[in-house]
Amino acid sequence: MYNSYFCDVDTLQMMGFPVTNQYIVESKTISNTLKNLTEPANGSAEECQSKTVAIIGGGPAGLMAAEVLSQAGVKVELYDAMPSVGRKFLMAGKGGMNITHSESSDKFLSRYGSRRAYIKPMLDAFGPEALRAWLRDLGIDTFIGSSGKVFPVDMKAAPLLRAWLHRLRVNGVSFYMRHQWLGWTDDEHGALRFLTPAGKSTVKADAVVLALGGGSWTRLGSTGAWVPMLVQRGVSVEPLQPSNCGFDVGWTEFFRSRFAGQPLKSVLASFTHSAGTEFRQLGELIITADGVEGSLIYKMSALLREQIAATGTATIYLDLAPGKDEQFLIDRISQPRGKHSMASHLRKRIGIDGLKAGLLREVLLKEIFDDPIRLGAAIKALPVKLVAVRPIDEAISSAGGVTFEALDEHLMSRAMPGVFCAGEMLDWEAPTGGYLLTGCFASGRVAGEGVLAWLQGGM
Repeated sequence: MYNSYFCDVDTLQMMGFPVTNQYIVESKTISNTLKNLTEPANGSAEECQSKTVAIIGGGPAGLMAAEVLSQAGVKVELYDAMPSVGRKFLMAGKGGMNITHSESSDKFLSRYGSRRAYIKPMLDAFGPEALRAWLRDLGIDTFIGSSGKVFPVDMKAAPLLRAWLHRLRVNGVSFYMRHQWLGWTDDEHGALRFLTPAGKSTVKADAVVLALGGGSWTRLGSTGAWVPMLVQRGVSVEPLQPSNCGFDVGWTEFFRSRFAGQPLKSVLASFTHSAGTEFRQLGELIITADGVEGSLIYKMSALLREQIAATGTATIYLDLAPGKDEQFLIDRISQPRGKHSMASHLRKRIGIDGLKAGLLREVLLKEIFDDPIRLGAAIKALPVKLVAVRPIDEAISSAGGVTFEALDEHLMSRAMPGVFCAGEMLDWEAPTGGYLLTGCFASGRVAGEGVLAWLQGGM
């Protein structure tokens, strides 16, 4: 709706951007909320500073909402059921904190699938570049890896979280840990109910931001226990489902005992959904005791989950020799192998051994190994049938949640004015690679700005 425009230094610093003179904020869609935040009218800023906002959930979305509100002078009280905030965030950073991605905006947006139209305004206002600028202002430098993924220079999540919490405490945010949210009281006040180490308590707030996460990794706080509480209040919620998850295959005991836990590298995976959607990408996956998981599987997990729900199974095809055409493989396999075993023959002629050779033995009928044409075709498109989705608690993230139709453009509940939702509890999903975190940061910022507009009476 708006073209590029100039903001003064004070406004941008308030929003978390590092600036020295003027800074151009590029955005196709910048909400009226942002205008209300930067240009308060009729004493609305003073009114906000007399208000209290309760944020329930201390992940990236909740913390970002807390930052937006506290920087505007609002009293912020953040509650979390766990002993400390950001537990899932810290876990996600254990293997290297992939914070976002550097690919083009169109490709980045495509990662959100059918929800891209809802995610787009959030990313237009606070996308990957804005996130990196915000991190720089926090004292966290980032770099782009060879795959295009963006990481903090030290690759760690803990320093980022420490710096962020310090900023929030300086801004006056109050943290209440081990406060399990139980919903609202049934009286006309509609106070928030919590179970705390000292017993049950109630809290009144002028607005509420719910950033309670999805349903995966319950040990880190994302339990999905909020679903019935919102449904009871008339909020539309799609069932929570596993996303970025593994799938069962049903390996034989021989294969499982030899290869479970090993990575299957340099394979080209392809899958065609019954609705016609195609997936085809080079990468690697992990063989588990029950089936398959890993980055390549996670990228198509939504399609696979939907296919299994519709038909009971989903078959992926693995090219075990990408870069070698089928006729080349057939010609090499057809050469006499003399006294060599088939395993030795495949290793010497086409470089197939170890896990890849074991996978061929696991999936193919014995007689196919005597037919170079059929064997060559199988190496280029080995069918692996997936029979079930792994449980949601094992998944990296979850799909489903509060529908966007149940929220306005500021992420405020249509059924419960003054209650905002953000983060993974919204009905969206994305693959690993920085897309999940970017979406959580952006939605938290939108919710925070929405609360300001609500408190100022601009909605």
